Amino acid sequence: MKKSMAAIAALGALGALGAGSAYAQSNVTIYGLIDATISTTNNANASGARLTGISTAWFSGNRLGFRGKEDLGGGLGAIFKLEAEYLVATGAMDTPGVLFNRDSWVGLQDPRSFGQVTIGRQNTLARDFAQVYGDAYGSSAIGYEEGGFTNNNNFKQMIFYAGSATGTRYDNGVVWKKVFDNGVVAGVGYQFGEVAGSFNSGTTKSFGLGYNAPSFVLSSFYNEADVGNKADASTEKHKSWSLGGSYMFGITRLNAGYFHYTAEQGALGTRTDKAWTVSARFAPQGVMDYEIGYQVMKANNAAYSSDGTGTLNAYSDASGSTATGSGKKSTLYGSVFYHLSKRTELYVAADYMKLSDGYRVASANGFKNQTELAVGMRTRF
Repeated sequence: MKKSMAAIAALGALGALGAGSAYAQSNVTIYGLIDATISTTNNANASGARLTGISTAWFSGNRLGFRGKEDLGGGLGAIFKLEAEYLVATGAMDTPGVLFNRDSWVGLQDPRSFGQVTIGRQNTLARDFAQVYGDAYGSSAIGYEEGGFTNNNNFKQMIFYAGSATGTRYDNGVVWKKVFDNGVVAGVGYQFGEVAGSFNSGTTKSFGLGYNAPSFVLSSFYNEADVGNKADASTEKHKSWSLGGSYMFGITRLNAGYFHYTAEQGALGTRTDKAWTVSARFAPQGVMDYEIGYQVMKANNAAYSSDGTGTLNAYSDASGSTATGSGKKSTLYGSVFYHLSKRTELYVAADYMKLSDGYRVASANGFKNQTELAVGMRTRF
């Protein structure tokens, strides 16, 4: 249940910003999401055995959050968001020892003038611009709200092409976004590396540009990061760009996008990836909707993890790697949702992953394919 907590907002740091102002009106919202998944996966160990149980949530990270906005007058608002993720099966923190691992930021917003500026831990800008076409489950438009890809499955890895020096979220990040009246959306993201004596180490720079129309969305980004966080300036330069969009007609939404990625890997040489994705969502009248998608990730000279079991995700530090490989990963996925209400739904989902040549996935345990099947329930409050 969402609750307006105007009475306690003055206790927060944002509440103090408008103290004494005739315009100041504050509110804080407590919200959350619970996604419980039971899944079964083959090739779950070296002998090819099957693993069945309550897994990490398939679609959405389980979360508890606080968001707030204070009206500072003249259309200007002070905003913040604190969001923590947990594991529904055990109640443990998703990231041990880190409370607000999803979001921890504060900012200013005025959609009529400068747009929005936020400071702190938050989604990468590239992720927000790519999620409208990255899989079948993204938003239908680019906006000020953060967006994501599906949470945990064999087609999630496309999100890492929109990553940063610290994964798919910025630590120490600053993001500007502006949704213009003519449908154009622009954004700039920067991540401070926080390394004394080496300003660029650990930094990420991102630019996004898109267009929202009534029946289609176009979106693009350019992204680069100095991966490694080293004071001796021996970081690896990683770069990616992407272009994609969605087209909506009737009950159907079609999505497609292309990603290009290069990474310096020290003595291992340069890695080059090319990836593409297509997907569709069908939402007829009634209580059910349907999604299907297919994606291909082709990696050339990609570093393996230090134990050699998996091809590193994009924007990963390859300094501990000793070998590379080239190959392709293809994944077909689909789902069916049954909506019990606007907030609660049941689902069935599945994917099939196929590896070729030297592409490795640690969870496949040396096998060239893997199938996942899941049923679950998701609710929001």
